[in-house]
Amino acid sequence: MTTALAVVFGVGTALSNALAVMAQHVASTAGRRRGWGWLRDVIRHPLWLLGWIALGGSLVCQSVALHFGPLSLVQPLLVSELVIALAARRLWRRQRLSRRAWMSALLTSVALAGALRLSSPHGGVAPSPRAWVDGVLVTVVVVVALVLAARGGSPNRRAAAFATATAVLWAVEATFIKSATDALLQGGVAGLLRSWTLYALVVAGVGGLTTEQLALREGPLRVSQPLIVIVDPVVSVIYGIALFREHLSTSPATLALVGLCGVVVVGGVVVMTDAVPETLVPDPRASRRES
Repeated sequence: MTTALAVVFGVGTALSNALAVMAQHVASTAGRRRGWGWLRDVIRHPLWLLGWIALGGSLVCQSVALHFGPLSLVQPLLVSELVIALAARRLWRRQRLSRRAWMSALLTSVALAGALRLSSPHGGVAPSPRAWVDGVLVTVVVVVALVLAARGGSPNRRAAAFATATAVLWAVEATFIKSATDALLQGGVAGLLRSWTLYALVVAGVGGLTTEQLALREGPLRVSQPLIVIVDPVVSVIYGIALFREHLSTSPATLALVGLCGVVVVGGVVVMTDAVPETLVPDPRASRRES
């Protein structure tokens, strides 16, 4: 039962994320003015508010999912955000999408389900203070190194470095969400406010938002989005095993099949990202048919 709840709320997190990104993208591109005029238009747009509500829903869903399930199960489910966004493009924005996009979405979904079913993530305990210190220090070193690496090179290299840093920050943020949720349930609001993970969550969240915006600014979406979507669950699984002592099925046959599924997921994400339009502009032919 708890695994089912983790899956349901994990997919709910992906749905909320997809809705938030699309709503705020539409709102931010709707205004025609520049500077402060553009900002006022965006803030007044109803979809901008809807996007923030969806982000709040995403945090709630992710907290519930991580309470009921291991990090190694919940975070990989967030890959489904791309598939959900694909369906939203077609149903909401009326965009015509290629068969290649739909086939990659189908393969990604099947391979992701197969990888999670075969690896069967389970177990987990609260991290020890030493594990937290080691994990946070390694994370800081990796993120700083990636940010420094993004200072030079081509736009693709800068976008890739910032996107990878974003994925690492999102992954460590998930560990803080899991721990902070436990503190809230065990000690109430007072217990949550006394927990250092709440404040670490805020820092990681702000850092992730910053590096994400830098990744989107420095290079094309086809570079940053696949890296964020792929690296986040991989690093999350590492955190789940190293910090929370989660367990995966590790027989040679299982590892080989999970690895194959992982390759299919990576390939599907890359193809899916490349196959969809860069913007969310509706297809004019679909609009004419509806009028």
